Amino acid sequence: MPEKILVVEDERNIASFVSMYLKNARYHVEIARDGTEALQKADATKPDLVVLDLMLPDIDGLEVCRQIRSNSDVPILMLTARDDDVDKIVGLEVGADDYLTKPFNPRELVARIKSILRRSTGAQRKPQEAAMEHGNLRIDAGRREVTVSGAQVQLAPKEFDLLWELLDHRGLVLTRDQLLERVWGYTFAGDTRTVDVHVRQLRRKLGDDCPVATVWGVGYKVADDAPVA
Repeated sequence: MPEKILVVEDERNIASFVSMYLKNARYHVEIARDGTEALQKADATKPDLVVLDLMLPDIDGLEVCRQIRSNSDVPILMLTARDDDVDKIVGLEVGADDYLTKPFNPRELVARIKSILRRSTGAQRKPQEAAMEHGNLRIDAGRREVTVSGAQVQLAPKEFDLLWELLDHRGLVLTRDQLLERVWGYTFAGDTRTVDVHVRQLRRKLGDDCPVATVWGVGYKVADDAPVA
């Protein structure tokens, strides 16, 4: 069965354009013209990925993202009309996995979707017994669960994947570019703010007592024997 992509875009030309490229890449495509329809179709059709425009005529894309993320781990690729860091950061903070700025190359959109789905599928295929512990932190790949001192912490899909990658390489410095390639499956041609936002979210959600992501020099590192400063 082809993977299903929900495209949420009120501009008909862009929606048709994106749909054509995705269908040529052998995806099944559903289109929603506004936020209300997007939430209905996300619930009814259970897409494998959502391409979500930030500017919608009724409910804005950020709120749609929040509501989808509240009950689903489906990957979300957000489209922004402006090259505005604030829009990108807020989008990532509410649970988007990635973003593209309009106008965009449709081939890049397809490449990013393939990468996100590949990483998402790979994460789901981790063995059920795969788990790691570091201090008071425990991460279970099979259940996609994270606990700190026994209390469960809710993470967005990419936050979970990033945490796993950091713990799997604890004691080593990973540059932002390396993390982009390992977690997102590609590089952003110098745009590494995605990594910074997700690390900041991890620090906030896991708390200061959890030995997770420390910024050291040129990259990120999980300390072996020291809590987050």
